Amino acid sequence: MQLLETDLRGAWLVQTVPIWDERGFFNRVFCTREFGELGLETRFEQHSISYSRLRGTLRGLHFQSDPYAEVKIVSCLKGAIWDVIVDIRSGSPTFGQWGAFELTAENRRQLYIPKGFAHGFQSLVDDVEVSYLISTFHVPGAAAGLRYDDPALAIPWPIHPTAIADKDRAWADFTIAICRSQTTAS
Repeated sequence: MQLLETDLRGAWLVQTVPIWDERGFFNRVFCTREFGELGLETRFEQHSISYSRLRGTLRGLHFQSDPYAEVKIVSCLKGAIWDVIVDIRSGSPTFGQWGAFELTAENRRQLYIPKGFAHGFQSLVDDVEVSYLISTFHVPGAAAGLRYDDPALAIPWPIHPTAIADKDRAWADFTIAICRSQTTAS
C-alpha cells in the first residue's frame, strides 16, 4: 500500500498493491500502523456503502459541521466515480480549493478525506457501489453541504447530472454554507 499526499493538505490518495497468483489476488486496503505513522485517523465507527444505478448520478457535496466533523476513506467497489473534495477549513492554506480523483473498481484507489472537507462524487458508469469508512457517528443535525454547481467553486463535473437528490440541489453556496457551519459550531 502506498499513501500519496495530494495537493490539498491532509488529503491522501491510497494506492493499494494487489498480490496476484493463479487464484486471483490479495489486497491490503488499510493498516493502522501505516496510517498512524502519518498521523492519520485509525479508528472508524461506521462502514457504509452507497449504490448509484445510473451513470451521471451526483451525490454531494456533504460534510458534518463541527464538532461532528468526519474523516472518511472512500473507495469504489464496483464501477467508477469522479470523487471531489473541497477544503472548508477556514485556517487551511488550501481553504476553498477542491480536488478530483478517479476511483474505480479496477484501479482500487482509495481517498483519505480529513475532517473539514466537503465530499461528493459522480458515477461515471451505471451500477456503481462506493464504500465509506467513517470516523464518527452520523449526527443528522450536523449534516450540511455545498451546492455542487456553485460558480465560486466552478467544479467541472464530467457528466451533466442524470440523478441528484433534492437536498443536494438545495445546498447553499460555499460562502453561505461555511458561514452557517461556523455559526452552528459556535
